[in-house]
Amino acid sequence: MNDQARRATRPFRFGVVAPIGSDLPTWRDRVRRIADSGYSTLLMPDVPTWQPAIGPTLATAAALADLRIGSWVYAAALREPWSTAWEAHSLSVLTEGRFEMGIGAGRPGIEVELGLPVVSPAERRARMRETVAVLRTFDGPDLHTPVVMAVSGPKSQALALEVADAVTFVLSPENDRVETTNRVRDFPGGRDIELGQHVAAVGDGVAPFMAPPNLDTAALRAADSLVILPSDPAAAAEEIQRRREEIGFSYFVIGADFADTLAPVVAKLAGQ
Repeated sequence: MNDQARRATRPFRFGVVAPIGSDLPTWRDRVRRIADSGYSTLLMPDVPTWQPAIGPTLATAAALADLRIGSWVYAAALREPWSTAWEAHSLSVLTEGRFEMGIGAGRPGIEVELGLPVVSPAERRARMRETVAVLRTFDGPDLHTPVVMAVSGPKSQALALEVADAVTFVLSPENDRVETTNRVRDFPGGRDIELGQHVAAVGDGVAPFMAPPNLDTAALRAADSLVILPSDPAAAAEEIQRRREEIGFSYFVIGADFADTLAPVVAKLAGQ
């Protein structure tokens, strides 16, 4: 079986980025509802000062519902490798293997906004590599914390090919279907790496923490961008299946505001 055929038949799974956007009881109810709807993974963004810290929040979510948890994603520009790896390993142990570590470079300038020194792209990649290496040391032979790596250019893609279990491609609103398809198909095979993508918009709605709030959904549709899905469940399911068959995406991450809308899609496709 060639790489594209293998990717086109990999089982679907669905994650939800669920920041605490309201009072805690409402968030706890949302976590339980996400789990009951068949989503595989509850994820938290790395946005210091905007949200509680990732580790305690995910540990709380794991205690509320029987689902996987993960970071979406630890920003290497803000974090020291040893500390991040320790936290990730600790979450794996405390959840008995239900944690996956998402890690990426972090958006440009995020460290400066928080009063930290500038971190170059090369140093960000070096931190990502070291974080995974230390995590593997902490895990030892009896535990393997899955690593999902957010990638953009060829250097980060090469790093992910070397050390990650799954890859999510950083897509901008300007990337159309053809451009994205070519980019993902050019990602080398050889290892069975899960391919994921984030969905920033559904219909005319835009997910908090996954895209700028002023994102133009009409322009996304006109550009045939893959960061948007139709709000109709049947059309969304058809589009998701197309993306797996034509491109190889099997892991789809959406915003929590869309979890109820897409629940019928998850019920139909999860595990296929």
